[in-house]
This record gives sequence, C-alpha cells and structure tokens, in this order.
Amino acid sequence: MPKLRKNLLKLISTQIENLGYKLIGIDFIKNNRVSTFRIYIDNKNGVNIEDCANVSYKIDTIMELDNSINVPYNLEISSPGLYRPLFNSEDYLKFLGKKVSLLLYVANKNRRKWEGVIKSVKGDLITVNVEGHDEVFSLNSIKKASLIPYFQNPA
Repeated sequence: MPKLRKNLLKLISTQIENLGYKLIGIDFIKNNRVSTFRIYIDNKNGVNIEDCANVSYKIDTIMELDNSINVPYNLEISSPGLYRPLFNSEDYLKFLGKKVSLLLYVANKNRRKWEGVIKSVKGDLITVNVEGHDEVFSLNSIKKASLIPYFQNPA
C-alpha cells in the first residue's frame, strides 16, 4: 500500500467511525490540475447526501490541519453505490459468489481488464472464475476492482 494512502487511511478512519459510518475505502486520483480525494462510506441505513455533507465537513477540517496532500485536490464523500469498489481481502470475502470487474496494474495473459465471479480468497490471493476458468490475482496486482450489479449478470 502506497505511503500516502496508508497515511490518509490512518488520519480519517477513526473520525469517520466516530461519526457513525464505516470507512469502505479511499481513492486518490491524480490529475494535472486538481486531483480528487474520494472517500467511500456506508452504514446500516445506507448513505444520503446529508451524511456525505456531514462527513465532508469533518474530514475537510482535519485535512486543512494536515499536509499529507501537497497538490490541489477536491474532496468527495460517496456511498459505495451499485458498482461498489473492493479494496481489501475482507471485501472480496464478503462478496463471494458475486460478479466483479478487475483492472490490473500490469497485464496478465495480455489482459489488464477481467470480469468474473469471486470464487475464493486466501490471504491476498483472489480467485475469480472467468468464463469457466479460475484465474488467481494478488491484491497488490489489482489497481481497481468493483462489483458488477446483479441486473448486468446473465439470468
């Protein structure tokens, strides 16, 4: 896990939990002009715009006092949504049997994009059934992963 990501998670996780939300994960998307620091939150009742605004206010205050991010950025607070991002092995375990889309940092078998059903999780190894064949991916090799909503799965 990159140092910036680790520092940001440490900085905000307790604050988000103290507000009554679960921190799902973060994305830091670098851009030439203004980067995006996106925080995904959830709770048992779901997340609405007021929840996002409350968390945004608290985190923005914390971020103003911290100098972890030294480039211009926009802070976004979001629910995980239908295309829920997956960040760690616990996420994959929670969604065993669900369809997932993966984007790898480096091509595997000449492919960076993969879609399939999460079959198993062993440590940091994720097995995904892709078109009837099991493919194993290391968490460190996955740049981005998200669920594919059920209405896109074949019936």
